[in-house]
Amino acid sequence: MVREVAESCVESLMAEIVSSYCRGVYANKPELAAPRIEAIGFQVGHRLSERYTMDRPRFTDHLEAIKFICKDFWSDLFKKQIDNLKTNHRGTFVLQDNRFRWLAHMSVDPSVATSGSIQDPSTMAENEAAQATGLHLYFPCGIIRGALSNLGIPCAVSADISNLPACVLSWYALKPEDLVPTMITWIELLV
Repeated sequence: MVREVAESCVESLMAEIVSSYCRGVYANKPELAAPRIEAIGFQVGHRLSERYTMDRPRFTDHLEAIKFICKDFWSDLFKKQIDNLKTNHRGTFVLQDNRFRWLAHMSVDPSVATSGSIQDPSTMAENEAAQATGLHLYFPCGIIRGALSNLGIPCAVSADISNLPACVLSWYALKPEDLVPTMITWIELLV
């Protein structure tokens, strides 16, 4: 039995999560909202990759896992394949989606962007759009990081938007020596 959720519900939920964390929970400290949104995405990606790979044998190498993310996982999640995948063959991958579905319906109110400003209205609107959209990209970055982590590839994921709704997600695999300080930091926080 396949259970699916309407895409409009997912988009609305994602927008509400971002709004709730930025304006409600972390209204006084907006810099704390981004890691929390990314952490929620991480949990979602981890669980989705577990579900999507349940009937498959374990991947034997990182390349098979990357192919799975770019072909099957991305297609299942966004109903299209990625437009471009590049790598430097040293653990860095750049995934490009020229029409990222979760950004296709994003817009910014220009009256909010230009109120009380001396700067050029178009520049302010672009800055506001980039900032607002950037917060919405922490969730998909977390999804990709969680999925890769579940497949045995610890990594860092970042997103870049230059022209809506195009999106470029970059990730690089973390080496074991890169993971040690992070683990120590988390242990210190728990004590």
